[in-house]
Amino acid sequence: MSFIPFLQEATLGGGSAFGIFFPMLAIIVIFYFFLIRPQNKKQKEIEKMIAALKKGDKVITIGGIHGVVSSVKEKTIIVKVDDNAKIEFNRTAIATVQKSDAELAKEAEEAAAKKAAKEAKKNKKAKESEEVVEEKATETEEK
Repeated sequence: MSFIPFLQEATLGGGSAFGIFFPMLAIIVIFYFFLIRPQNKKQKEIEKMIAALKKGDKVITIGGIHGVVSSVKEKTIIVKVDDNAKIEFNRTAIATVQKSDAELAKEAEEAAAKKAAKEAKKNKKAKESEEVVEEKATETEEK
């Protein structure tokens, strides 16, 4: 069964153009929000990571080689994989940059601070609600 005669019958049979094109438009919008947009965000993050490479970063290549960046050039980087072994890679061959111990400690500190702030906010709300209950209790006692 051909798809084009089906479309012709739909338009000749009184079907509106809106009824035909709306599902196609909906599919395009769904593809954009679920496939295209997340992929573009991920690509921008990867480009930002590659542009921020500097000497001393621990990296993993797309081939699975672990090493430390020993120098950075315009289009390539040199990765030290052992005491006497250095390999030159294109920047695009870097899959991930591992976080250093200092960065991990900083993130843990920030997470602890956020948790403490959240807990303080929760305690403040509980205290305020207790005060409101006490005020209502004193008002009812006075009456």
